[in-house]
Amino acid sequence: MILWNSRRFIAHLSMAYVFTFWTCYVLLREYEIVAQMRLRFLASEKRRPDQFKVLVRNIPPDPDESIGELVEHFFLVNHPDHYLTHQVVFNANKLAKLVKEKTKMQNWLDYYQLKFERNASKRPTTKTGFLGCFGAKVDAIEYYKSEIEWIENEEAEEREKIVKDPKSVVPAAFVSFRSRWGAAVCAQTQQTSNPTVWLTEWAPEPRDVYWDNLSIPFVSLTVRRLIVAVAFFFLNFFYVIPIAFVQSLANLEGIEKAAPFLKPLVEIPTIKSFIQGFLPGIALKIFLILLPTILMFMSKVEGLTSISSLERRSASKYYIFIFFNVFLASIIAGSALEQLKSYNHQSANEIPRTVGVAIPMKATFFITYVMVDGWAGVAGAILRLKPLVIFHLKNFFLVKTEKDREEAMDPGSIGFDSNEPQIQLYFLLGLVYAVVTPFLLPFILIFFGFAYVVYRHQIINVYNQEYESAAAFWPSVHGRIITALIISQFLLLGLLSTKGAGQSTPVLLVLPVVTFYFHKYCKNRYEPTFVKCPLQEAMKKDTLERAREPGFDLKGYLMNAYIHPVFKGDDDDEKFSIVDEPEAEQVLVATKRQSRRNTPVPSKYNSSDSSSLPEIVNDQRL
Repeated sequence: MILWNSRRFIAHLSMAYVFTFWTCYVLLREYEIVAQMRLRFLASEKRRPDQFKVLVRNIPPDPDESIGELVEHFFLVNHPDHYLTHQVVFNANKLAKLVKEKTKMQNWLDYYQLKFERNASKRPTTKTGFLGCFGAKVDAIEYYKSEIEWIENEEAEEREKIVKDPKSVVPAAFVSFRSRWGAAVCAQTQQTSNPTVWLTEWAPEPRDVYWDNLSIPFVSLTVRRLIVAVAFFFLNFFYVIPIAFVQSLANLEGIEKAAPFLKPLVEIPTIKSFIQGFLPGIALKIFLILLPTILMFMSKVEGLTSISSLERRSASKYYIFIFFNVFLASIIAGSALEQLKSYNHQSANEIPRTVGVAIPMKATFFITYVMVDGWAGVAGAILRLKPLVIFHLKNFFLVKTEKDREEAMDPGSIGFDSNEPQIQLYFLLGLVYAVVTPFLLPFILIFFGFAYVVYRHQIINVYNQEYESAAAFWPSVHGRIITALIISQFLLLGLLSTKGAGQSTPVLLVLPVVTFYFHKYCKNRYEPTFVKCPLQEAMKKDTLERAREPGFDLKGYLMNAYIHPVFKGDDDDEKFSIVDEPEAEQVLVATKRQSRRNTPVPSKYNSSDSSSLPEIVNDQRL
């Protein structure tokens, strides 16, 4: 029995309180800093179309009026002093596919024309079948010219159909207001007595819009989300099976049982140390390679209308997945599966105790996992070996023109949907093992030190910024850290209960209660800043802007900001720039990116451009 006068017991309890209150203090301070940075960003003098735009969905049909007439009539009646104009949303998914196909054909045409210019004595040929490997052999240049001509005709017919056919207009629209104040009132209020129609929300910035999902009927969103939730549950369940199997085999005893003929081989010292040290972590990493793509696809099926919301939803799914299939499954596969018969007869109340006992036993595995996945992952991020290999594969098999080469060299974005949950897994490991096995903490700290240096460099000099969400990710990040803290507290409670320290239960139960109410306080105090726009700040900006630019043509500025990319020409990119002032801001850290200093290349989903505000960061210098 562990008595209250045991120094080790008192040390564990004391450190549990220390880590809990320190984590809450840091989270509170960081939440306040991020909220202030967001408010400064939103209060900046820069004009952006999304500050005046509201996305309206689930517009009720009317047999006597079109969607455009309905929107205009509704907002002229209900927002007469602030309504300016609107843009209806077309279902242009088919047209987008035609444009994409034409771009592909044009690329092939450019390739064969360049090939012919290098050797004018021989006309290039191609086959019309699958991948150019089957079918009749024809003149390549003439073939692709005819294909492009056919697609252009189809494209023109589809454009005309979209414009003339009322069914091509989806029950959604981007509504523009004369002021930020008017847009804020509309976006943050219920428009009718029926809360299921005329739904309003802040419009994403133009390059953040995911146009493919705007055509999804609103009534089907609930069904889609239910289907995705069920699919995600089964994905979690079935992914546990191969991971648990690999984890059970990734040790000497498991390999010798499954393949006795390999016993002489695995007894070799070098191979034995590799199996014991690195094989479990490597096997787990391999199983997670394709997961972000699967989760992003599931999020798109849910019908979210912005790229930032898609990444936030994918990040939430990824974190839940790695919690069950990396953290819990790794613990259970190493110890619980060996006691499966006894586990089947345990009640749910015994789960924290069972997992708590297993946690110290798996410290060695998580140390190797941190080194294999964390340290090596950060090193891979700075070396960019994977993008380098992919570039050379594309360069060898796919690159035909200089445009292809530029696309192959695109560094991409930081990938919040996959990188952020992986980083938060190390927060979870650190919080869980801080009191139980502190020996793991130096490995976690080294990882975060490396990650800070590397990702800071990559964000400044390498990655492109596809959109500006103004720190909209932070509430989710905060919530997941709080979840990790509460999980660590319950697991510590389960572990100590197995050591004859049942009298510590009331003392430890205080911690999750305090943590939960701390989270509620932060949610009520700071989260509205990330969801709503203060009317006071909106009025300040409107008043200042009218005083400085009384004759500004706001309607002309907003007119073409939210046009589907397929309706824009190649020469229109600069026309739809989000910022109308020249680019002369001072940046905090000079960037080596070839794209614009403050806002990188446009989103891959949208051709409009946008700018972020570096002076916001200048106020945070330490």
